[in-house]
Amino acid sequence: MKTVRTLIAGLLVPGLGFIIALALAAGVVQAQNSELARGAELLAPFKRDLQEALLQGLAEGPAQAIGACHVRAPEVASALSSDGIIVGRSSHRLRNPTNASPKWVAPVLEAYTSSSGDREPRVVPLPNDRLGYVEPILLKPLCLTCHGESLAPDVAARINELYPEDRAVGYEIDDLRGVFWIEYPAKDFRPN
Repeated sequence: MKTVRTLIAGLLVPGLGFIIALALAAGVVQAQNSELARGAELLAPFKRDLQEALLQGLAEGPAQAIGACHVRAPEVASALSSDGIIVGRSSHRLRNPTNASPKWVAPVLEAYTSSSGDREPRVVPLPNDRLGYVEPILLKPLCLTCHGESLAPDVAARINELYPEDRAVGYEIDDLRGVFWIEYPAKDFRPN
């Protein structure tokens, strides 16, 4: 009888360990999904405001949109970087050198550039009880106006004037243009 109990205990204990491991893994996945959703929610105003600024500039013409992007994009990032939140965008092929990625973004950007099949948004644990969220920027047809293989002469001239070391051209639709990123407090924080 003792052998049967030992056998049953031997079967149940590892099985219980497996069930506990599955439950813990499910909790980690749920927490990651929650933070992905939170990061996307906190980043949404930055993406929306950048798109509005770009569309306003494009209404005046592509060459004027470059100027609008040059002025408005940093203003939008600055205005939304408050209450412990810092937002930005970066690329592996920068147009504006002030958009160089923070150290914690660089490995994610590197992973995105090395594998086109792995471009899901990511949450990165940061020091001081903070989190980072990164999502890829994939080139859309409208983006080709300023980032494509061949640019209109006035567009190329304006880019050259504002960004003499520009590396953000020669893209095709769905290429990785760069990333949006945000740093925020890890606690359940919502901006006002």
